[in-house]
Amino acid sequence: MSPGNATSTAAPFTSTDLAPLVVILGPTASGKSPLGVLVAERLGGEVVTCDSTQVYRHFNIGTAKSTAEERRGIAHHLIDLVEPEELFTAGDYRRRAVEVLQGLRRRERLPVLTVGTGLYLRALLEGLADAPARSEGLRARLGERAEKYGSAYLHRVLQRLDPAAAARIAPRDLPKLIRAIEVCLLAGQPITEVHRAGRPKLEGYAPLKVGLAPPRAALYQRIDRRVETMLEHGWLEELRALLARCTPATAKPFEFIGYRELRAHLAGEFSLPEAVRAIQQATRHYAKRQLTWFRKEPGVHWFEGFGDDPEIAGAILRYLGGHFASRPATRMPSREGV
Repeated sequence: MSPGNATSTAAPFTSTDLAPLVVILGPTASGKSPLGVLVAERLGGEVVTCDSTQVYRHFNIGTAKSTAEERRGIAHHLIDLVEPEELFTAGDYRRRAVEVLQGLRRRERLPVLTVGTGLYLRALLEGLADAPARSEGLRARLGERAEKYGSAYLHRVLQRLDPAAAARIAPRDLPKLIRAIEVCLLAGQPITEVHRAGRPKLEGYAPLKVGLAPPRAALYQRIDRRVETMLEHGWLEELRALLARCTPATAKPFEFIGYRELRAHLAGEFSLPEAVRAIQQATRHYAKRQLTWFRKEPGVHWFEGFGDDPEIAGAILRYLGGHFASRPATRMPSREGV
């Protein structure tokens, strides 16, 4: 999959009425962010972030948010949307993203989606089932049962309510077990049936997907170094400031990779070198899971390399530029430099 011979399953645009939507997929540390900025610069676009960690304010270094300098004046959307203690779901992301896309379309700006969270992309493009809203009371009771009897108990409950869902969800995956049982009880039917009831897909857009698949050894080396760089740039100090401002201990971002290990270090559970090694290992595992998810995404044109590699970036720009140039009815700003 070199830049010159990368294969593609991407279908060509089939309608001039569809607005183009560039989607950049790739594991953490693969260079999605700088590539997104470059594509937006060259093709007259703006970056739309698709990341479940970057929606939270104040958690900046460990979530790898681009700095103002790195954004180079390109507008970035769907970052810093909520406070750490607020609930934010894939459904919330979809609603916000659709609003942003509509605004960009009115201004004839190209949306450049940089995707780290596959579930959020799926929610945007494929839609979500009309599932009941969360019930904190019910979730608390289910959590108490799990604490008393173990997650395997909830898995047995789900097997009675929805055997198909139980077959898909691991007995130890407590968050998914609680949500599945919650939906079954509130909807009065198996969650499997709720999901089959229909998902409104994103209409009016022609996604053009490119994927970054760096060599694994090189990616892992970059991940290890990036963790060290984040610490050099004040990650531990950022965490101390968050704790000092009394951010609730139960806030979801504290469970993100890196933040949980550094909190354990500050609590005396790890030495700093031990925490660093744990973060690096967890991040490598996360990158592997991301690639596994993205490989199942249809219609992706894959490039074997990093998005900030000039050769890879140039090949991607030529690929995108060729698609837009061959469709004059699609209104795009200047492609100068492609």
